[in-house]
Amino acid sequence: MDLIIDPNLAYVLLVSGFVLAVLALFSPGTGVVEIGALFALVVAGYGVATLPTNWWALAILVVGVFPFLLALRRSQQWIYLVISLVAMVVGSVFLFRNEQGGPAVHPALAVLLSVSAIGIMWIVARRGLEAARMRPSMDLGALIGKVGEAQTDVFTDGSVYVGGEEWTARSESFIPKGAAVRVVGRQGLVLQVELVPPKA
Repeated sequence: MDLIIDPNLAYVLLVSGFVLAVLALFSPGTGVVEIGALFALVVAGYGVATLPTNWWALAILVVGVFPFLLALRRSQQWIYLVISLVAMVVGSVFLFRNEQGGPAVHPALAVLLSVSAIGIMWIVARRGLEAARMRPSMDLGALIGKVGEAQTDVFTDGSVYVGGEEWTARSESFIPKGAAVRVVGRQGLVLQVELVPPKA
């Protein structure tokens, strides 16, 4: 247990758990990252509860999250990211205190890990937000008015080939297989089509 309550290890576990939690938030996956985050935070929590802790430094670490979130929302405001980084470094260095009352976490470790953690979280969060804001690669509204071909008979249901892809389709009147169709609307991913009369 002495290894777990080493202030440097407790600090590394705390930051690692926080970074893994952010990774799990922005890119949920198999659950491995979530379990790793929970494990690291639980063990780090034991260290925080056992070691002499400067609660004001922990508060600075928590408050430093808000400028980070502001920096994500306003990408041109780098000052928020700098404030968040300073808060993380200061909070990290003074998080635990030694027997003399001084910082127990090695300053070089605190600076290195803080910069790395902020960098990783920044990249992951920005990519996650960009992916969430990205428009679908296929604009389904652009299919309306396009002409294609019925792959099957189409009435209450069927399939058509339009815009280089096969789509589920329905029509208000019967359309035989192989006939030309025009897209007149859509409901979700189902296209509403009509028969294109053959040219005389």
